[in-house]
Amino acid sequence: MATWSDVRHLALALPGTSEKVSSNGQCAWLVQKKGFAWERPLRRADLAALGDTAPAGPILGLRTADLEMKEVLLASDPKVFFTTPHFDGYPAVLVRLPKIATKLLKDVIVEAWLAVAPKRAATAFLQQKKAAPSRARRRAPK
Repeated sequence: MATWSDVRHLALALPGTSEKVSSNGQCAWLVQKKGFAWERPLRRADLAALGDTAPAGPILGLRTADLEMKEVLLASDPKVFFTTPHFDGYPAVLVRLPKIATKLLKDVIVEAWLAVAPKRAATAFLQQKKAAPSRARRRAPK
């Protein structure tokens, strides 16, 4: 079960990320002033649209690279990922935070960051990530 603390830790570990707290106390994580993850409690219209399937508990909003990736995530695990009519036509998914494994949370937060990060920052991050395992193998004792 993931927590807001996990979200905060994972998001702020990404280059250039900042945290913004709104006047109602909800957090959003941004890179270059572009949001990629945010607290998203369900609103009255969301509850009406979802009816009995409306989840309880903390909800995380995440940007996706495009609408196709949104559909892939929604189909991959409907117990974790969902959407509301508010997000129709917008590349974002909602996440039932208590239902997502921390490893998957990390992966989708990184993908959300990559969707909005400046190209240079994203490229540098991916190159560093790709190089890290090979460095670790060279240092590993035999």
